[in-house]
Amino acid sequence: MSENSFRNSGIAAVAALAGVSTGTVSKALNGTGQLRESTRLRVRAAAEEVGWLPNGAARSIRSGRTYTVGVITTDSYGRFSIPILRGVEDALGLGEMLCFLCDSRDDPIREQHYVRTLLARQVDGIIAVGRKVDPRTPLAENLPVPVIYAFAPSTDPQDCSITADERGGARRAVDHLVKTGRRRIAHITGLENHASAALRAEGFLAAMASQGLEPVGDVWYGSWSEEWGHNGVRALLANHPDVDAIFCGSDQIARGAAYELERHGRSIPDDVALIGVDNWSPFTDGYRPHLSSVDLNLSTIGRRAGEALLSALDGMPRPGIHIVDCDLIVRESSGPRG
Repeated sequence: MSENSFRNSGIAAVAALAGVSTGTVSKALNGTGQLRESTRLRVRAAAEEVGWLPNGAARSIRSGRTYTVGVITTDSYGRFSIPILRGVEDALGLGEMLCFLCDSRDDPIREQHYVRTLLARQVDGIIAVGRKVDPRTPLAENLPVPVIYAFAPSTDPQDCSITADERGGARRAVDHLVKTGRRRIAHITGLENHASAALRAEGFLAAMASQGLEPVGDVWYGSWSEEWGHNGVRALLANHPDVDAIFCGSDQIARGAAYELERHGRSIPDDVALIGVDNWSPFTDGYRPHLSSVDLNLSTIGRRAGEALLSALDGMPRPGIHIVDCDLIVRESSGPRG
């Protein structure tokens, strides 16, 4: 049997098993077209069952693509980039695409080195991952491949950026606290010049106003640390001992706040309810009672960035800033009073 005959019979067998057309099989395995994720998964499972996958080298020659993507991150510790990368791989893996991960260490010169290196390797596209939501300048002008910005949006409105709804996450936290009977709510957060702190504070203040409530004191800005959680609560209780809930700008701050409340004889959640941000298990699960937290849905941001890149490669770019909703993960620290 000729190679072409083998190919045609193979793709026909996959199509028959998956219950789709041969064209859908091609799109699903090549990462092109607008298909449901369930369809791509079904086709992939059928291809594996019959032992048939398209030849990667031949596919690259036919399409003029290398089926590789560069991911440039500024997050050396991986706290934000790893969950985002998992989402990226979930989206790109269905199209048999591989990722080159590059850590710029927040160094513009190093970042430009990686841009040149990735272009020399003829990647099909680049995903730039930030470790905070402060807008960033584009990687470069007139790049020959599409670029998607994940978490940290591009300052160019013509670029495609996927980021989190920080304001919405804060509103969900406040609404939950009010529903559980809290009225004296404070906000202890991180560095005032960080976009995340500003956006979360905006969401907090807007939610308080919509509930007809005044915040306990001004927004308490400090650092993104457990130590600031201790110090912030100490200052808060000295000035406002009647506080009954605290929305913290990060899980680190929330755990420090929890220990300081404990030192002052305040029970959680009976006396003071607590909510953090990030849903980072070492902190949310590392204290009893477990801490409620706003989840930024980083994996979803990564998956949507990967999908946006596939769409751009398919001739359908998605310019603008695209917002991913945050979820509130409710645990014991913000439950009803006993």
